[in-house]
Parts: sequence; structure tokens; C-alpha cells
Amino acid sequence: MSKLFQNYKRAQIEFVKAEGNVLIDTEGKHYLDFSSGIGVTNLGFHPYVEAALQQQADQIWHTPNIYLNQLQEEVTEKLMGDTEYLAFFCNSGAEANEAAIKLARKATGKQEIITFKQSFHGRTFGSMSATGQDKIKHGFGDGVPHFKYAAFNDLESVKQLITTDTAAIMLELIQGESGIIIADQAFVQGLVQLCKDKNILLIVDEVQTGMGRTGKLFAFEHYHIEPDIYTLAKGLGNGVPVGAMLGKAELGPAFDYGSHGSTFGGNKLAMAASSATLNVMKSPDFLAKSFEKGEYLKRQLQEKLKDKSSVIEVRGLGHMIGIETTQPLNEAVENARSKGLIVLTAGTNVIRLLPPLTLSKEEIDQGIHILVDVLT
Repeated sequence: MSKLFQNYKRAQIEFVKAEGNVLIDTEGKHYLDFSSGIGVTNLGFHPYVEAALQQQADQIWHTPNIYLNQLQEEVTEKLMGDTEYLAFFCNSGAEANEAAIKLARKATGKQEIITFKQSFHGRTFGSMSATGQDKIKHGFGDGVPHFKYAAFNDLESVKQLITTDTAAIMLELIQGESGIIIADQAFVQGLVQLCKDKNILLIVDEVQTGMGRTGKLFAFEHYHIEPDIYTLAKGLGNGVPVGAMLGKAELGPAFDYGSHGSTFGGNKLAMAASSATLNVMKSPDFLAKSFEKGEYLKRQLQEKLKDKSSVIEVRGLGHMIGIETTQPLNEAVENARSKGLIVLTAGTNVIRLLPPLTLSKEEIDQGIHILVDVLT
């Protein structure tokens, strides 16, 4: 009898070792990982990140934020590139989104935040309240007030919700948890213009879409926009718990001394992992080549599954792909696992693929072969 809360439905296997993009269980069985630990180990189990962690652990792995931390400065510089943002480091995507909500309210002096139906922003009370899915909130009583939910990809529904108390609009450019639903270019451009016209902040939740997942460091680069605030976690530390909220420099005065904090946020170990991860991702042609591999995976799946009666659609961007299917999801996941492939689910009928960006073509073809077999 487990001594743990039963809030997770756990598969009856335990991974005890990893090599690159392969997981190994207690029985020695090997599994090709097309999940990246739910979009976290975007580089697989990379030796460069491992070496950075070991080197940092040999020195010091934690100092609180009442002291200088040059590693935080380095990671921020790598994240923002030529843009002018300030960073706040925390431990998870939910915490990063909490920070974004607080910053937006404090910077504007307004309270209302518009998010989207079927969105997912986390499980803390603030981020849960921002989430546009009732099933996430069931049983927890009243959430944080002043959130409104528009229809995704429907600009008119956003306009109808705006009031003089609207502080921000918060969105995912790809709704991952609800089934890999991609924002239209025209919708996003319309949102940007609407925010400018109404003096509303635009928050982009890049917790799942960021860190190379879509073939660029951030998904918003596909839309040629610069959000006022964006949030990161998951792949930022390639498996080490870390989150970040970045806001434009002019928002800096809103987070003055004592306004927000985190004990563990941005500690030395997390920053060493993040810095190493960014070094790999920003190396010449890495993201361009990973984007090509992700699109190859999508095209091959579209081609090989187009005549399968159980497959409705294959969609996605980069290494973030959804296979909409009529097949029972649990059955499909277990079948893939039995054949040595780890996949995820999303929404009610989507097999979600979040493979590492470091997959070889041979590994991609291996995964495709298994998925075709599972869905035949």
C-alpha cells in the first residue's frame, strides 16, 4: 500500500536510468521517450547539462535571493537576447504565472485578466483560476476573482470582455493540455493591436511552448511579437525545477523591494542547468535543425496515418504534435509503452507528442513505426 496521495494515476513501471533520449526501467527494458517528462527534458538526458550540474554541485548548489547571483544575470542575458526584459526566477510554471498575474495587476492598478477557454496555466489558486477548464477547479471552492474567459482564436469574444478594469490578456500560443490547438496568426496580431489600443498588457504563457519546443526559443517568435510579460519553466532547466517570469523593463518599478519573492527560485543548481541548456539551444543551427526534424516527424505521421480510420487529424508545430484519434487514449498509451515508446495524452481524444529536440532521424523513424502500428 502506497503512502502517497493518490492524485496521480501512475503506470506500474519505474525508470531508474536514462541514456540520451532513452529511458530504462527497473527490469532493464528500454523505452524511446516521446514525452520529455511532459515537455521538460527538451535536450534529453544531455551530457553537457549533466556536467554543468556536477560542476556546480561541487561548488555550491543554493544561496537565497538576499545575495548576489551572477548565474541569474547570465541566464537572463541569454534569454532576452537583444530585447529589454527583467527576470524573476522561481521553481515552476505555476509560480511563474502567479508572478505574471501579480506583476500585471500591480503595474496597471487594475484587476481583471482575460484568459481563454480550455487554457491551462497551473494548479496553484491564482494559476488555476486563470485556467479555462472547469475540471481543474472542481471541488476546490471559489477561486481567485476577476478572471474572464474568452473563446480561443475568437477576437470578438475578447473585445466583449474588456472593461476599464482589464489589466492583461493571458494566453498560450498553443493550447497543449486541451489538445495542441494552435493560435491563428491573424488572431494573435489582432490581440497585440487590441492591447496597444486599450493599454492592456499581453502575457504569453510559454511554460510548455518555450525553450525550443516549437522550433524557436519561444513560440511568440513565430508570430513576430514581443509580449509585455512571458513565462517559462519545464524545459528551462532540462529537468531541474526552475521557472521564470520575464517582463519588459518599464514594468520594473512595479516589482519593488519586498513585493514578491521565492526561497529556492533561481538557486545556483537550477541556474547552472538553465545556463547549460541555453548554451546548447543557442549553438549555431541547433534550433533550425530541430525544427526541421519536428516538421519531418509531423509530415511523416500525417502521411502514414492519413488512411487510418482511427485518426482524425495530426497537427502541431516543431516538437509539439497532437494526434486526434477515436481510439481510447489509455489503450493507445499502454500499447505504445508495451512496444517501447512513451507518449502522452491531451484533452479527451489526443495523443500528445513532446519528444526531445535531440532525437536522431533513426529515433524519429522508430517512433513513427510504433505509432503507426498502435493506430492501425
